[in-house]
Amino acid sequence: MRIIVPFAPGGAADITSRLLAERLQPILGQTFLVDNRGGAGGNIGADVVAKTEPDGHTILLSTAALLAANKFLYRRSMPFDPERDLAHVTRVSTGTVLLVVNADRPWRTFADLVAAAKAAPGRISLGSSGTGTTSHLTLSSINRAAGMDIAHIPYRGGGPAITDLLAGTIDMMFDVIPALMPHVRSGRFRPLAVGSAERITYVPELRDVPGMKEVLPQANIDMQSWYSISAPARTPAPVIQRLHEALVQVVRSDEFKARLEPMGFTTVWDESPSAFTQYVKEQEKVWQGLVEASGASLD
Repeated sequence: MRIIVPFAPGGAADITSRLLAERLQPILGQTFLVDNRGGAGGNIGADVVAKTEPDGHTILLSTAALLAANKFLYRRSMPFDPERDLAHVTRVSTGTVLLVVNADRPWRTFADLVAAAKAAPGRISLGSSGTGTTSHLTLSSINRAAGMDIAHIPYRGGGPAITDLLAGTIDMMFDVIPALMPHVRSGRFRPLAVGSAERITYVPELRDVPGMKEVLPQANIDMQSWYSISAPARTPAPVIQRLHEALVQVVRSDEFKARLEPMGFTTVWDESPSAFTQYVKEQEKVWQGLVEASGASLD
């Protein structure tokens, strides 16, 4: 069996897929291959799955942005329809984004950052993993909510942005927690807030970092991302059901949860493939609003 990961090796999606593959193999009695097909915000890899034979041997490690936001970012060039061309199985993990600044910068709190940004509009810079990504959409939301102008610098992936943040070329980043935690733990990055409404209590080093409800209480910001599994549309229902059962067995285990949480994610699952499909439809409205408010377009 193949798990297509529509992003480059080494990131949080890749790590999650490999953790799943190791645990699914004995349950399903199949050898698993993780196949990285990055590009176009995940569309290239997802399109491979959408056009693959629906026999249950190829599945997609997907993301909230890929399933719910990309159709609004790539309005003219989206190569597939997530609702029509994929059969959704379940979510497997959930998490948020973390706001960090280079530890050499003077800002000790989110309020310090807001004051500095208002005093020098457009002078403080945030690097993201690309236009229309969760990090960019979160910046757009906090800029509007706080009445400030932090400049957005898009990169071709989170890795190059992290490199420039370490070098001090940019001032800050919103990115997924697993990618940033090694530098938080080393003292190179200072965390100022998480993008979720509430604090992230399952990562010890972040328990004192405020959520959006604390720093921007009237903004109603709650950036939640998730990873999930989908298969090609028309995959037989019994195959989808067996995949769902196997995935839920993995995701509900204490051992899998214990591997995820130090990285900054925790486990989540849906009671049925139809429940997850309905959840994706509901999430489309949320992400459409975020994309349209940001003005982002990738066509």
